[in-house]
Amino acid sequence: MEDRKKDHIDLAFSSRTDQSMVDNRFEYEPLLGTHQNKDISFSLAGKKMTLPIWVSSMTGGTQRAGLINRNLAQACAEFGMGMGLGSCRILLDSPEYFDDFNVRPIMGNDVPLFANIGICQLEQMLDDKSTDKLDELVHKLQADGMVVHINPMQEAFQPEGDLLKTPAIELLQQFIETTELKLIVKEVGQGFGKESLRQLLQMPFESIEFGALGGTNFSLVELNRSKPLAAEVYNPFIHIGHTADNMTLTINALLKDLNARDVNVKSLIISGGISSLLDGYYLTQVSELPALFGMGSAFLRHSMGKYDKLQEYVQNLSNGLQLANNFLRIKAD
Repeated sequence: MEDRKKDHIDLAFSSRTDQSMVDNRFEYEPLLGTHQNKDISFSLAGKKMTLPIWVSSMTGGTQRAGLINRNLAQACAEFGMGMGLGSCRILLDSPEYFDDFNVRPIMGNDVPLFANIGICQLEQMLDDKSTDKLDELVHKLQADGMVVHINPMQEAFQPEGDLLKTPAIELLQQFIETTELKLIVKEVGQGFGKESLRQLLQMPFESIEFGALGGTNFSLVELNRSKPLAAEVYNPFIHIGHTADNMTLTINALLKDLNARDVNVKSLIISGGISSLLDGYYLTQVSELPALFGMGSAFLRHSMGKYDKLQEYVQNLSNGLQLANNFLRIKAD
């Protein structure tokens, strides 16, 4: 105790808070909670997540990705999180990479796992009538369904990119009519506008994942791989999009316009710029649809080495989310 009190004295002056940095989204109610854990579980695709945080799709097929995926899968198993794999396109042509994606034996069967394919690749498979390969892939990975990532900007800026011939919304509808897979639809760093969200809400998806502006922007990733003149011309496009806050409020407004029977999406994964658990917690609480939040780059940053670093990070996320549930209330408008 003496050491702790000495720390208090030594740190008192360096631990003052800046009043201009007050987070005005919450009421802090120290009298109304306890430190006992609450049930904060979330159901997705028929699976229960005891920690309602989604490991957003990030990695593709490389040896380094195998280590990252195994670490993330171990965290999902230990803490009860769900996970979206990075692009599984490589497995369709190069099955030798399967072990880098084969995380179900590590995760166990209790939490949701989704494979991932891009909209341009889906268009090619619809044209070839080969979407049965996606069913086979999901079955082989023992996944619960497929994330379709919507990335026309990324493909346009990618030197090796594929170009859409059909609007993505039409491709999604075609796929829904030809598959029984459970589906999540996700953008990759710039989010969805109002009319896109209106149409998506009326389609039978397990979830819409935002991939909003403010997080890792895969269009920018590809632009950074481009030639300097291309980057100079296309750079303004990178700043177009929708933040997670904007998309959450847009969906809330759309739900008031749409008849309840017309809304077929079951939940939201609020991702894109969610680097603070309080940002994620706040948006899941104000969302009118059941929602959890997703993180990609933060998990990636802590999963590239030994597992204990990622384990410590997720344990702190779990503890912090319990504190938020127990002692914070959303301020009324």
